Amino acid sequence: MSELNLLPARFISVEGVDGAGKSTQLNWLADWLRTQGIAPVLTREPGGTPLGEKLRALLLSEAMDLETEALLMFAARREHLAQVIEPALARGEWVVSDRFTDATWAFQVGGRGLDAAKFTALEHWVQGRGEALLQPHLTLVFDVPPDVGQARMAARASLDRFEQEAADFHARVRAAYLERAAADPQRVKVIDATRSIEAIQTGLAIDVPRWLRGEA
Repeated sequence: MSELNLLPARFISVEGVDGAGKSTQLNWLADWLRTQGIAPVLTREPGGTPLGEKLRALLLSEAMDLETEALLMFAARREHLAQVIEPALARGEWVVSDRFTDATWAFQVGGRGLDAAKFTALEHWVQGRGEALLQPHLTLVFDVPPDVGQARMAARASLDRFEQEAADFHARVRAAYLERAAADPQRVKVIDATRSIEAIQTGLAIDVPRWLRGEA
């Protein structure tokens, strides 16, 4: 039996600037967990539910006011928590999500300039559980400089409206992710995604178990 099977249900989020290789590593992580005897619930934000996917389509394609954007992100998250994440954790299942609230901090607060106090109010409203916040047990931020991310995105057939933003937007997003990680280093781990895919995965296979045990 894997040592991870001895842990209670865990919620892991995977984050990063556009072009960081997040999706590749998320799929690897889910497959790796299966080799450890854990069948994770694999989901994404915005989205993860029928309503959330409709909101995702709007958020990724339609221009809108910044506060509308933030409210829709948190509306999708509330539904995601109620319909997918919390029921799975209650059943003792692991959850791996492609983005969660750290993305809203990075893209809406860092990238677009949303008032941090408004973000915090929404975060506590949607994720508040008494005095605590429902947050992932572990967040992996795949980090690359904006020029590297944009070079990787150049090969994509189509880009959503966030991916189409200018380089300075992506630089602010990256800075906000690093700020979030510095504020909560126990939960948020920054991964150097300029390395080869194989090197990243070799490191994760070693580090993820100890991070989930609460080791530095």
